[in-house]
Amino acid sequence: MIALHALAFIAGAALVLWVLYSALVTVVLPRGESATLTRIVFIGWRSVFVLFARRAKTYDTQDRIMAFFGPIALLTLPFAWLVLVLIGYTGVYWSLGSVSLRGAFIEAGSLFTFAFQTPKGIPQIVLSYTEAALGLGLVALLISYLPSLYAAFSRREQLVTLLETRAGNPPSVVQMLRRFYTIHGLDQLGPQFALWEEWFADVEETHTSYPALVNFRSPLPRRNWLTSAGAVLDSAAFAASTLDQPREPRAELCIRAGYLCLRRIAKTFNIRHREDPAPDDPISVTREEFDEVYDALLADGLPLKEDRDQAWRDFAGWRVNYDDVLVPLARLILAPEAPWSSDRDSYAEPRVRIRRPRRRRVGV
Repeated sequence: MIALHALAFIAGAALVLWVLYSALVTVVLPRGESATLTRIVFIGWRSVFVLFARRAKTYDTQDRIMAFFGPIALLTLPFAWLVLVLIGYTGVYWSLGSVSLRGAFIEAGSLFTFAFQTPKGIPQIVLSYTEAALGLGLVALLISYLPSLYAAFSRREQLVTLLETRAGNPPSVVQMLRRFYTIHGLDQLGPQFALWEEWFADVEETHTSYPALVNFRSPLPRRNWLTSAGAVLDSAAFAASTLDQPREPRAELCIRAGYLCLRRIAKTFNIRHREDPAPDDPISVTREEFDEVYDALLADGLPLKEDRDQAWRDFAGWRVNYDDVLVPLARLILAPEAPWSSDRDSYAEPRVRIRRPRRRRVGV
């Protein structure tokens, strides 16, 4: 019996420490670590929401269903923490041998700063104090977590909203380059890419520290942070490879910031990708799709390089850096259909990581 009580004490204390570790990693630790408990909660809820979303007849209905996924999973977390802490403390109280299992569960109610039974003995009283403090602390962590989360969400959505006026809805390379050429002039692409370079840096920091943000959807069904990012990256890649104008370093820096951002977010969700792809590795965009965009922009009068074959090779050399993280992430969050990102149905399975000697990328 003594051994059983000792085992209950160790298991209960370990469970409480595990929950505390999960809360610290999820809320406090400023880096892209993912706690097992948090993953269990979010994966469990995602399975439920995807089950219903897949049966939706329209995308708008699917989006409304998935819009509740992030908030509900996030609000479930503190309840999971509290329940597990309650179970852990129940085991610790019972291990002290002064009460039955039912009595230990009643004493563990001090987690909620009230109890139906007065603890007997100094050890039990000390435990009740620590349990009450831990319960308040976990709730306080969540309360302090939400303002930071929604501030990051607001910053993300501001530039996404502005992109709709420049790249359409859904955003595309054709719309973005055509409108800049007609309204602003292609020389204004550089400052726009610089803004998105800063946006990618902010999204990388916030969406790896707070992975729940990845699942928070835009206020409008057809607007999405990931398809917007894909359209900007493709526009920057097209500008760097195909527009017949002086080299624009800000486009190349935007691409680099973008693929580093998406890769690190993908790593948080265990999405495998190539660490050092070669410029001639396959991508999900076909040559025919590239030619369609080339012809459409050429018809609009945009200055394009005459060597179309070289332009395609250069574009593919840029796109390969983010292709195998953009597409799986779009599938993960059930993003709305947009050209060259969430419309890649034939490109369904994430590719395995391939290790190869380092080779120079196009334009790097």
